[in-house]
Amino acid sequence: MTDIEELLLSRIRDVEDYPEQGVMFKDITPLLADPAAFTALTDALAEIAERTGATKVVGLEARGFILGAPVAVRAGLGFIPVRKAGKLPGATLRQAYELEYGSAEIEVHAEDLGTDDRILIVDDVLATGGTAEAAIQLIHRAGAEVAGVAVLMELGFLGGRGRLEPALRGAPLEALLQV
Repeated sequence: MTDIEELLLSRIRDVEDYPEQGVMFKDITPLLADPAAFTALTDALAEIAERTGATKVVGLEARGFILGAPVAVRAGLGFIPVRKAGKLPGATLRQAYELEYGSAEIEVHAEDLGTDDRILIVDDVLATGGTAEAAIQLIHRAGAEVAGVAVLMELGFLGGRGRLEPALRGAPLEALLQV
């Protein structure tokens, strides 16, 4: 295990039976509250943005906003929020996707993405991959290219990587931690 992996893991708190019985929630708020850990996380994700040749960072609501915005600033890139449907004013592209217990929709301002853009999608956790897959579809529909997906941690037992790989079309999926 690398030093950064140890640092990040040491700042993630396990919360049993949250939000429901039998679930072990990975709470990243202690990591965000620690300036050294948050800086290390931002630097690691910004390095991925630079390595993938990203021109913009997309953050997925809501924790992807917290992580993606400082990554964009650190890498000298623009930041684009992908929000829950109905939260953005003006013209948007919308994508529906299936959740474990129903469905949801996300959207983005269409004018924020162009055909010359290479987008790095940033989020805190890759679980089943539904939200990230919908974001990839939105980016492709806007005519932009997906440079990759970067997450703090991947919950491998939920199979999100297998779901995303076809949609990524060869772009990398990088998780700083495997849980």
